[in-house]
Parts: sequence; C-alpha cells; structure tokens
Amino acid sequence: MDTTHQRLLTAALAAAARGWHVFPIQPGLKKPPALHGDTLRKPCPRTGICREGHQGWEQRATTDPDRIRAAWARAPYNIGIATGPSGLVVVDLDLPKTPAERPPAGCPHTGITDGLDHLAAICADHEQPFPWDTAVGRTARGGWHLYFTAPLGIRLRNTGGERGGGLGWKIDTRAWGGYIVAPGSITRDGIYALTDDRPLTPLPAWLTVLLTPQPVAPTTAAPPRSSARLGAYTAAAVRGECARVATAQPGSHTTTLFSASGNLGQHVGAGSLAWGDAEAELYTAAQHMLTADCDCTDREIRRTITNGIRAGTRKPRIPRSTTPAVRGDVTPTGGGGRAA
Repeated sequence: MDTTHQRLLTAALAAAARGWHVFPIQPGLKKPPALHGDTLRKPCPRTGICREGHQGWEQRATTDPDRIRAAWARAPYNIGIATGPSGLVVVDLDLPKTPAERPPAGCPHTGITDGLDHLAAICADHEQPFPWDTAVGRTARGGWHLYFTAPLGIRLRNTGGERGGGLGWKIDTRAWGGYIVAPGSITRDGIYALTDDRPLTPLPAWLTVLLTPQPVAPTTAAPPRSSARLGAYTAAAVRGECARVATAQPGSHTTTLFSASGNLGQHVGAGSLAWGDAEAELYTAAQHMLTADCDCTDREIRRTITNGIRAGTRKPRIPRSTTPAVRGDVTPTGGGGRAA
C-alpha cells in the first residue's frame, strides 16, 4: 500500500472515529462504485451483504474499522460520508462552474458570485449570523462544506439549489439520501480538507425551518379501486410495482416509475386491470417523490405514468390460466408527451 493509499485509509478511519458512516468512492472521483440494483427485471441476488435485503451505498456505509480496512485494502478509494446515517446535515456552498456563470433570472439577491455569498445574503435577510461556528471543510474546487448535526425528530432530505425546497443558487444540502466527499479525498481538482476542526453544532433552527419539506398540496386523482376484485396475478403485480415506486431512491424516481407503469400497462393491455385503477395506484405510491430530496413535479409524475402505461399496453401480459376480467378501459383521459 503506497503513501496515498495509506492516507486515504487513514482519512476513512478518522471520519468513522467521529461517528460518520463511510463508504468507498471510485479512486480519484466523486462517484460511488457501481453497485447492482434491485428491480423486478434484475432483482438483487440477495447474497453476501444483501442476503437479508438489498443494500445500496447508504445502507453499506459503516463506522466499523475492520470493514473499512477490508474495503480500502482493495484500492485507493476516495471516501464518501452517508450524511443521513451519520446524523449530519451538510450545507455545500459551490463555486460557479465557469467565470461567466451568474445567478438565474428571478434570484432575489444581487451582487452574489458563489454559494458563500448567497448564504451570507440569506443570513442577512433573516437577521441571522453566518453559521461559521461549526466544523468547516474546503472542497477540491474551493467551495465549502458546513457540517451540522441533524435536528431531532425531523428527517431532512437533500436539496439542490432551489430544487426540493432548497436555499437557492449554488447552495446544496445533504442529509438523508445523500452523501458528501470526505476530507482527505483526492480528485484532479485537488484535495478535500477539514479547515476548521471544531465540534459540530446543531443545524440552526431558522435553517431547519427553511429546509423542512412543506406538506404536499392534495391533488385530485381517481380513487383507486380495491385490488380484491382483481385476479390474484394482477393484484400481486399492482402491490409489487407500487411498493417498488414507493421505495424508489432519489436519482431513480423517473426510471422506476416509468418501469412500474409499463409493467402494469401490460395488465391494462390484457384487460385484467383498468387504466384508471393503474394510474391512481401508481400516483398514490409516487407521492413521496414530491418532497425535498427531488425536483419531480406533479405534472412530470402524471406524464411518466401515462407514458409508461401506454408503452405497456403494447405488450399485453396474460397468464395462461387467467381469463381477462376487465376489458375496455385501456385509454387515458389525457396526458401525453415523452416520459419525464
């Protein structure tokens, strides 16, 4: 193990000693290693670490020194910190990607040039001091990470700029469902470093209020019919696909929703499931996507469902021993366009 490799292992162990749950990131990069997924067509093999349930990077993150040494013995991995399991909320203050990049039209603040400026302006708006009184890290590109302990009783998710109820231009936050690149990690832009190693403070209450997801406004959707009237094969498909949508992770919302809609669309095409029933069940399962960790919109969700069901109807799925039970309701009442 060369010097760089050893430094990365030491940095991973140091983060874990703080109680931060770490996992390997591809050497020299900011992306986690490719892991198998868990879909209906390509299910998790349920072997090894997944034998009791599928484990993604957030679930695999650990503070166990033995597991960390074993993982980092394989390669000089960079270090990811899974913020949710670590009890962290990290405010990520970015720099513009190019000198010409400017705040978008409609940004309420003028004269800001990066995330640091923008957060300072937001603090001024709320008559609050800038929250420097916590651990602070510097990113490889020169941005900043402000580390806070997560508020009790509130499960915050990620935000990106203004998306997901975020703070705005060049300010991201990472909590449940997210990760940051840990101090000691190395990319071609430089080294991540902890520049102010002081005890963490709780996320300021006023920032907690700003980042707490607002309740989703109720929308009208056709009430789902009971799956009791469906054949066992179709009812199981509805339950399984809706469960998959309801547990879809950030970053896979649209693909999971389209896939599930397509699979139920095959039952619609076969006449064993009404279009309206499939649409309503999927829409209900997808409600969690309208929260702070994702920029999905109600319109995009409905459009993805419509397009997925339509695609599925072209390949009807009829079990050999089942006679189609519901024929006729196989066309949407609206929608269209390509998937979100």
